[in-house]
Amino acid sequence: MWSKSIFLLRSAFVSTLLLATTNPGKLREYREIFAELPLRLTTLEEQGIDLDVEETGATFVENALLKARAYSQASGLLTLADDSGLEIDALGGEPGVRSARWPTADTSYPERFRLIFQRLAGLSPEHRTARFRCVIALARPDGWQETVEGVVEGVITDGPRGENGFGYDPIFSVPALGSTTAELSPEEKHRISHRGRAARAARDVLLRLNAGSAHR
Repeated sequence: MWSKSIFLLRSAFVSTLLLATTNPGKLREYREIFAELPLRLTTLEEQGIDLDVEETGATFVENALLKARAYSQASGLLTLADDSGLEIDALGGEPGVRSARWPTADTSYPERFRLIFQRLAGLSPEHRTARFRCVIALARPDGWQETVEGVVEGVITDGPRGENGFGYDPIFSVPALGSTTAELSPEEKHRISHRGRAARAARDVLLRLNAGSAHR
């Protein structure tokens, strides 16, 4: 009886994945990327979870794990959480882990763009290098956890371009494509983006977990 209960619990961990974000852009991207996984995707809203996890970590890894562990314990489900942001070399890596709260949580993205352009004024493209970095953490209530990372290199433009994407996408250009990530179709963005790369690595972990559960 006990072993059967453990099996059912482990199966629940794997068959349902909680996407622990309230960002509609991220939710849309994860649903598209994970569409073919043998998992039921659910959200914080669907689970009735109103928990604000403070991002006190000094790195993307620490913040992603803080959120994944907290929401996994709150929901009892296998949980995915991420922390991601834009690192601009000429700004010493800013906005970095504070990307969503830079310079304050209430600052609009157009204002953030203006501040970045102001600080990079006069710099040539080779001195406007930057990268998007995304760390995804997966956690279960039994204490298991794993992290994966995705990075895409680019340069900061001298003006926003494109209507797709969200966040800093309109000012981040991928030189090999000659486009900002806001000018790419969802399929193109998933293929090259930091979140797309991290999500594909997470998908491999989830498939491995699912296969392991099936053989128990």
